[in-house]
Amino acid sequence: MEIPGQIARRVANLVLPDTCVMDGALARAADGATFDNISPRDGRVLNKVPACGVADVDRAVAAARAAFEDGRWRRQSPKDKKKTLFRLAELMERDLDDLALMESLDTGKPISDATNVDIPLAIQSVRWYAEALDKIYGEVGPSNDSKFSYAVHEPLGVIGAITPWNFPLHMAMWKVAPALAMGNSVVLKPAEQSPLTSMRVAQLAIEAGLPAGVFNVVTGFGRPVGEALARHMDVDMITFTGSGAVGRQLMIYAGESNLKRVSLELGGKSPQIVFADCPDLDAAAEAAAWGVFFNQGEVCTAASRLLVQDSIKDDFLRRVTEVARTIKVGDPLDPSTRYGAMISERQMNTALRHIDQSKSEGLNLVLGGERVMAETGGFYVEPTIFDGVHSGSTIAREEIFGPVLGVMTFKDAAEAVQIANDTVYGLASGLWTADLDRAMSMTRRLRAGLVWVNGWDSCDITMPFGGFKQSGFGRDRSLHALHKYADLKSVTFTLREAR
Repeated sequence: MEIPGQIARRVANLVLPDTCVMDGALARAADGATFDNISPRDGRVLNKVPACGVADVDRAVAAARAAFEDGRWRRQSPKDKKKTLFRLAELMERDLDDLALMESLDTGKPISDATNVDIPLAIQSVRWYAEALDKIYGEVGPSNDSKFSYAVHEPLGVIGAITPWNFPLHMAMWKVAPALAMGNSVVLKPAEQSPLTSMRVAQLAIEAGLPAGVFNVVTGFGRPVGEALARHMDVDMITFTGSGAVGRQLMIYAGESNLKRVSLELGGKSPQIVFADCPDLDAAAEAAAWGVFFNQGEVCTAASRLLVQDSIKDDFLRRVTEVARTIKVGDPLDPSTRYGAMISERQMNTALRHIDQSKSEGLNLVLGGERVMAETGGFYVEPTIFDGVHSGSTIAREEIFGPVLGVMTFKDAAEAVQIANDTVYGLASGLWTADLDRAMSMTRRLRAGLVWVNGWDSCDITMPFGGFKQSGFGRDRSLHALHKYADLKSVTFTLREAR
């Protein structure tokens, strides 16, 4: 597939990272192994990336532990830590265009989204936590006159971060930035499908002056790299975003090793609920379509279940379908494209399998349902809508992580809550209504960590992000994320009467 002219020169001049970062230096796998990094855009090999092993994890963790124990980072003043993290954000901003191009090539997402959403939000995370790191205060206990007690937050130690492929740098900085801000050392394993931007930012961290060993990036596959990190006796915490199956394995590894802490964000089957008194049906239709088709449906909070009050279902489905028809599949490197390729052939086939399953279950295919642009060698699936979905339908129960919307109906608020909560997941929920009492009541009854009213995905870094039930536990974003990477220490002085 020919690269658009305005982007071709940038691609020709782009230098893709091909090394890890360990102990403040560029590094390759100890045994020299590499793997092919495939672009979803056209199925071609972008470059070769180190296929690290257990020895490499040991090396990175040892560097992180040494940096933590001698205090080269955690004992720096808040002012100095801020200066370094702000410098890292400045360098990321300087290289924003290159980072966005890498992200688009690596994931298949539109270059416009990588440039205007992913990379700016990653930079924002670094800046926000740099500014927040001196806003975490201890507390003084209500002791009697013979005691003086206080509690302080202290960094945990070595944090192992395992991050997903859908928003590679954005999600990495949700974890790395607060962990560093609290004074920890970090070993990051980016998803093998999209490692480039994490590799590059680790290089920028060296340039920013982050001490050696404080931020390490080890590339490779879940086995052996992710498993070795989660089993390592010198890792104090694993923070993970990804599938429920892998999350369960990480908990086992933690239990079988040193009982390290585990924080999991595991996706969902999020409902978007539209009542007949919705204040703006066109805005809701726009949100319903883009709530599931943004990033090709590869979003943990994707609104993959659309619940519509029965009295307006036909009209509202027409509106949603009209919006979806305007979402054209295109070359991710074309600045006009808003919907690109799926991450891999495997993920594409997962979406197509669920589409075929839905057809075999007799669901009504309203739109899409096919692979497109196969001639490019890339992994493209058109936006797909099924009507007549019920709680027993496969697409109402299984997370697809693809561009497939299931439309369901309800009679009243009680039924809407019952359908919305009828899932093992509990990450996000949304509702559209003009009735404030109904909205307030439903936000309390919906079992989800994120609830949006008359909007979708409408909060920002100031609010915690995480789910209920099998969507995991622990929170990214907000000041709560800083607490996640800290221990709470209580200190008491026994006082003698002054003489």
